[in-house]
Amino acid sequence: MKIQSVAPDIMAPQIIENLSTALFLFDHGLKLRYMNPSAEVLFGIGARKIQGLPVREIFADSSYFIEHIEDACHSGQAFSEHELSISIYTSRTITVDVTVTPVTEDSDSMSILIELQQVDRHLRISRDENLLAQNSATRALLRGMAHEIKNPLGGLRGAAQLLQGELDKDELIEYTRIIIGEADRMQKLVDSMLGPNRIQKAELTNIHEVLERVRSLVLAEAHDVTIVRDYDPSIPEISGEKDSLIQAILNIVRNAVEANEQDCRIVLRTRIERKFTIANVRYDLVARVDITDNGPGISEEMREKIFYPMITTRAEGTGLGLTIAQTLVNRHGGLIACESEPGKTCFTILIPITMESSI
Repeated sequence: MKIQSVAPDIMAPQIIENLSTALFLFDHGLKLRYMNPSAEVLFGIGARKIQGLPVREIFADSSYFIEHIEDACHSGQAFSEHELSISIYTSRTITVDVTVTPVTEDSDSMSILIELQQVDRHLRISRDENLLAQNSATRALLRGMAHEIKNPLGGLRGAAQLLQGELDKDELIEYTRIIIGEADRMQKLVDSMLGPNRIQKAELTNIHEVLERVRSLVLAEAHDVTIVRDYDPSIPEISGEKDSLIQAILNIVRNAVEANEQDCRIVLRTRIERKFTIANVRYDLVARVDITDNGPGISEEMREKIFYPMITTRAEGTGLGLTIAQTLVNRHGGLIACESEPGKTCFTILIPITMESSI
């Protein structure tokens, strides 16, 4: 394959510019000469900003990938791999199908053509569908459990009230008050399980007001916690139930605090995602909230089931906090996903911004 001095002039510019595959051309010194528009979209950065940078800077911290690029340049042998995770210049990790092809120019020097086809979007959509199906099954299970609990719970509370009227010792009356208080708490939990599948009273809500409310509550409860805010003020208001969103986010942040007892650091980050797909529905605008903590992390086995009810790593936990949070966000047409490694756990909340809410 022959390539002249400027890639677009030879490789049919009108075709290259419209390819969905991200293309990168590196010279014999492995410095970037050209990237097409799809590559700019994939990286989220213009070609002019990184043109001329070495491959080790553009694919930072991707030693396995870089070694194969250098081998292809020296040996002249092509390289390809499916579902390879690589780190890119904008400090993101993506999953791609990759092809590295050595190309010979007029002289004996060798250039490298890299093709990247992002696949983590498809993997994420599949994961989103699984999360939604999982939550639907979970809600059906919880609603069945809640109906079975509600009747005996009412009888238990009524009996405690009757017993309270027959007792004359304060210490015994206190026991009945505890029974009644715990029955009321369980009643509220059961009512939340039986809640509607969709939001009932939607109103325009500023997601940052929700986050600030959560932040103030958590800081009032825990003292050895640092909460860092990284907000995008351009996010439009969303249509939703403010109290439900506060509860969902509060459940996640409280979990982060409880998982990291000392020097807990939590980052609340908001961003806009454009032309974003949740499950199989594509939205023009989506509000993204990342809740990141520096805790010990969640094992891969546990991540597969953290949104199931009664799943917890804490002896005193109910295992319902994340289940309820997922349900509340699902009612807004969104979902919660989780990525974790030791020292960094990130829960991502995605909520569509409808045309009505963005006006």
